[in-house]
Amino acid sequence: MKFNDWLGLLSLIISLVIIWQFRQILLLVFMAVVLATALNSFTRSLMKKLHFSRGTSILITLLGVLLVSTLLVLFIVPPFINQFQELIKLIPVGFQQLLVWLNKLIENPPSWLPQSDFEFLTNFTEITQQIRSLAPKIFTNFFTFFSNSTGIILQLLLVLVLTLMFLAEPLAYRGLLLQLLPSSYRGRAKEILSKSEVGLLAWLKGVSINSIFVALLCGLGLLLLKIPFVLTHAIIAGVFNFIPNIGPILSVVFPIAVALLNSPGKAIAVLLLYIFVQNLESYWFSPLVMKKQVNLLPAATLIAQIFFATFLGILGLILALPLAVVVKTWAEEALIKDVLNKN
Repeated sequence: MKFNDWLGLLSLIISLVIIWQFRQILLLVFMAVVLATALNSFTRSLMKKLHFSRGTSILITLLGVLLVSTLLVLFIVPPFINQFQELIKLIPVGFQQLLVWLNKLIENPPSWLPQSDFEFLTNFTEITQQIRSLAPKIFTNFFTFFSNSTGIILQLLLVLVLTLMFLAEPLAYRGLLLQLLPSSYRGRAKEILSKSEVGLLAWLKGVSINSIFVALLCGLGLLLLKIPFVLTHAIIAGVFNFIPNIGPILSVVFPIAVALLNSPGKAIAVLLLYIFVQNLESYWFSPLVMKKQVNLLPAATLIAQIFFATFLGILGLILALPLAVVVKTWAEEALIKDVLNKN
């Protein structure tokens, strides 16, 4: 390698080290980009369909967001917080009730239950006891993370300010990003950025509709089963649906823990309800809604979640899918088409 090649490689390594040091800030910037992309799409729709100016369209978009946010804060957030706090207190009690039932089953086993299953029940009881001892700490830390006023509010303010800045002049910021690339590749990079935007919008629209579907169906099912805190369970199911694979597993813990206070049969009914909803969403509703979504293989989705969660933390897990969409688009266009498949 020539001196210039070594210098370029060294510069790349230094750049990657600097980027890694600011990875959390960059994730917040990426979150702002995703939000600005969604709002910009709505703004362009107003400009195209109603022939408003861009300034008027942005103002209407922001007023709409403000109205929806106000309604959520007034009517949804307060009861959700109250129910969630009560739910956190009941989860250890639900695990305790499960242990009582398991111990009774071990002490007085039914005649139809094979003797070989007792060892499994005993091991399961020990595991449940460990989970019960850890559950209060886990869920308390979970709630503390999302209620840490100073850190979370500052991060949300940063995302909000950046979103408004990106929304005001998206082309200017896109041009600034393109300036970092070689002049000979800027035209091609502009095309890839447009495809990334299409992919992000398709994912965001599809997953939003899917999440509303899951929340409504879970809420209706839990209402019929007479499970307490229906509003909280439905919102958690809808929000966690943004995190595929892992999200649905986490969301079912809350209603099952509450159902255990009533009977094991009701807990099993809740589990079957969530399995039914997730299968209905995965195999019927999601393909119906997400025809234009950037397709990601299930294994690739799971690997992306594990990778981003491991190296980028909780924000990496939350943003795993949009990050995977962008990475997939750039890999297909810049790496495969422009490098590997280049004649």
